[in-house]
Amino acid sequence: MERKNINQSGFTLIELTVAISIFLIFAVGIYSTISMVFKIVYQSRMRILETTLLSEQLEIARNLPYDSVGLTNGIPIGVLQHSQTINRDGANFSVITSVRNIDDPFDGTLGGVPNDTAPADYKLVEVSGICTNCSQQEPVILSTIIAPKNLEGASQNGALFIHVFDSNGIAVPQANVHIVNTAANPDVIIDDVTDNNGMLQIVDAPTGTLSYNITVSKSGNNSDYTVTSSAQNPNPLKPPANVVSQSITEISFSIDDVSAMNVSSLNSVCSSLAGPSGSLYGEKLIGANPSVYKTNQSFSLASGNYNFSNLEWDTYHFKMASTTYDVAGAIPMLPIKLNPGATQNVSLIFKAHTANSLLVKVKDAGTGLPLSNATVHLYNGSFDDTLQSDLGYSRQTDWSGGSGQTNFLDETKYFADSGTLDNTISPGDLRLKKVGSYYLASGNLESATFDLGSSVTLRNIIFEPISQAVQVGSSSILFQLAATNTPNAVSWIYSGPDGSASTYYSATNTIIFAGLAGNRYLRYKVFLSTLDTRYSPQLSEVNITYTNNCVPPGQVFWSGLSGGTYNLDVSRAGYATNSGTATVSGNGELEINLSSL
Repeated sequence: MERKNINQSGFTLIELTVAISIFLIFAVGIYSTISMVFKIVYQSRMRILETTLLSEQLEIARNLPYDSVGLTNGIPIGVLQHSQTINRDGANFSVITSVRNIDDPFDGTLGGVPNDTAPADYKLVEVSGICTNCSQQEPVILSTIIAPKNLEGASQNGALFIHVFDSNGIAVPQANVHIVNTAANPDVIIDDVTDNNGMLQIVDAPTGTLSYNITVSKSGNNSDYTVTSSAQNPNPLKPPANVVSQSITEISFSIDDVSAMNVSSLNSVCSSLAGPSGSLYGEKLIGANPSVYKTNQSFSLASGNYNFSNLEWDTYHFKMASTTYDVAGAIPMLPIKLNPGATQNVSLIFKAHTANSLLVKVKDAGTGLPLSNATVHLYNGSFDDTLQSDLGYSRQTDWSGGSGQTNFLDETKYFADSGTLDNTISPGDLRLKKVGSYYLASGNLESATFDLGSSVTLRNIIFEPISQAVQVGSSSILFQLAATNTPNAVSWIYSGPDGSASTYYSATNTIIFAGLAGNRYLRYKVFLSTLDTRYSPQLSEVNITYTNNCVPPGQVFWSGLSGGTYNLDVSRAGYATNSGTATVSGNGELEINLSSL
């Protein structure tokens, strides 16, 4: 018997998977195509339905007597409703009707050449509709012109032309204009939009004195408006508009994208601070005598920050209501110029309140920008101090609190001393201890830990007084510094200006070793000595300057001043020195502009 080999091979799993994948690709494509077709058909049906509905509204207007073609309580006045909701085949349509008098230039225009004393030549009726429950994005808009049967007669009404532009003076089209004429009974209400030239012309408007209240707005923009006189604003700068017989009243409004401002409160070493409350106000006024600010918002920094939204472009100032803190500077420099559509971060630097303080802001006279490295010298008969802009300062001026403090919290205390120093000299100065008629030959003191808030670049160490008695020797006061990013360091490695333990900072060698940059925590060690024990050097103040991202640009601040008049010299390389006086009374600030040479 002859045998036949029969091939019984089938589909492998891979072949089956590929076949199913190809089928799914075609199936999904076909399904997507069908879904798109149904969606297009549905949208087309809605458009046809919408167009039919709007055409009906225009036919209603065309069949009205000419004098009735207008809006109830509107201009021109008539019987049509400005806004209505109409249901058709289960769909809800929001229908907006606008009617405008048109001044055709064919026979002249109102106020033009020739002057058209009857400017309401015909009416433009526009209806727009959008389905509110079928995800329609853009409305359908239809319009028609309706003319009077006979020639128009002379009108004793006037015209109101409204111009809307942005912060750059560019026309804003499709801005919403809401007008209420309170001279009519009931009030005449007009809701319309500006044209492509940013203008809305209300022709043949009834006359009225200070009766046309206008508000202009647009989604994502600030609003601008007229203001009615009140007890809080007796002299508004933009009162309601007048309309005079056979005359044009033109009034302008300005709107643009709204902005935001994020405000944080910090202490002098960059740490977040539960700050005070206050108010933010802009320079734009809506009233004068007294000044009434368009923006005047209260806020609280109790949580360390506050976010303002929907602010219009303006120049903003802060007014703090606090007897706990004084504003020692701001990043960026105050006032804040806020541009349209911007989000501005602002850091307010606070220091403990004192009865008298002075914030000096130094700017370039040409650009108005803050100036770094400006030297500000403030002095009178009993006070003399110099600060430099764009530098942070850690200072100690009083050692009378004694030793035992690890972190620099009490400004009169320090970490440890050699036991051979005297810190009882008023007002807390430091010198060698005196035994009988002679001073001890030497002594040293180690400061508490200064927290600079973040990693910094150290600049200079400066101490006062620079001049000492000749008898004590030229190296009677010397310093070394130690820095780390470990707040609880067990040991501190002190060094001098070359980074070694054998060198020291002196009155003539103050530039801090670059290798200490990038650290947050700092200590100093001071060494006092004398060549003649009948005399002692005396230390009144030590300053360590640094730069970081939290130093207010172009600003210096003095606190704890005595009230009175001070001399003030502000200088910088490449600029003419600005000298004058500053009256200190309370918590004040002064702006100095330097002119380049």
